[in-house]
Amino acid sequence: MNQNQISVSIKIPELKCVESRTDSKRFNYGRFTLSPLCKGQANTIGSTIRRVLLGEVEGTCITRAQFQNISNEYSVIIGIEESIHEILMNLKEIVLRSDAYGIREGSIHVVGPKKVTAQDIMLPPSVKIIDTTQHIANINKSITLDISLQIEKGRGYIIQNPNNYNSKDGIFPIDAAFVPVQNVNYSIHSYWSKNDIQEFLFLEIWTNGGLAPKEALYEASRNFISFLVPFLHAKEENIDGTNSLSDNITPPLAISNISTDTKRIVFDEMYIDQLKFSTRIYNCLKKANINTLSDLSNYSREDLMKIKHLGEQSVKEILEYMRNIGIDSPGNRV
Repeated sequence: MNQNQISVSIKIPELKCVESRTDSKRFNYGRFTLSPLCKGQANTIGSTIRRVLLGEVEGTCITRAQFQNISNEYSVIIGIEESIHEILMNLKEIVLRSDAYGIREGSIHVVGPKKVTAQDIMLPPSVKIIDTTQHIANINKSITLDISLQIEKGRGYIIQNPNNYNSKDGIFPIDAAFVPVQNVNYSIHSYWSKNDIQEFLFLEIWTNGGLAPKEALYEASRNFISFLVPFLHAKEENIDGTNSLSDNITPPLAISNISTDTKRIVFDEMYIDQLKFSTRIYNCLKKANINTLSDLSNYSREDLMKIKHLGEQSVKEILEYMRNIGIDSPGNRV
């Protein structure tokens, strides 16, 4: 066959946002397309990203409430229309957004008569209420409502165990739904391009306002990339756990076989909140403007020791983590 008769066209798939709207503060919609894709790729990508969007994107919730002089969830406070249980259900519906990890504290201190809404919650600067009109309680007498709140960032669903809390102290757990993505739908359109079948992937995302659909898609993609990083270090092993390859042969997926440019791309896509550091380490690194694993890999032991509030034990933990994932950089020199 004549070489001039061979036509090879390699196109990089492009993601486009074709529609974005905010129907309300708690209902955001986004529609995206990814193309061109080879036959079968659209379904692989669509089903995978849908699962990650629904299960791995993080959200922020109120997970505990403490009332003064209340010992029963079904108690009624004279002067307040709602029972304690109803107030807890209303607190569960509040949509929050937070860029910080760890437990945060909030509170409600209101003197009636007053209609209490989410706007009356006092929060730290790192936490934001999406819909301040969310109803909490109606106070119809001149009494004070005091509630201490615990706020957490996480993923998935948590059904609280009441036995873990002391209701005698007025502490009540609240089931958490750390799920900013409410629904995801994808569809595939196939078409002929020259002699090949190519595909369009259409992706629809609905969120509760805690994240915009575009932000949720970014977070899901970033999380999925982090799942694949361990495969870059994979080695074939025998059943007894010993390396089946000769010491003189490097496995094809070993990190040393990956080009520097490829490693840099992987590191750039991993953010420090994906590295399972403690809240203290995470906060110290963020304040030092260290956002990605790539940023962190450029820091030596001496550089890390200069970061405010980052102690020697924390530095040791960081360097050990860097060594374990095989990053050859100033950050893992002892």
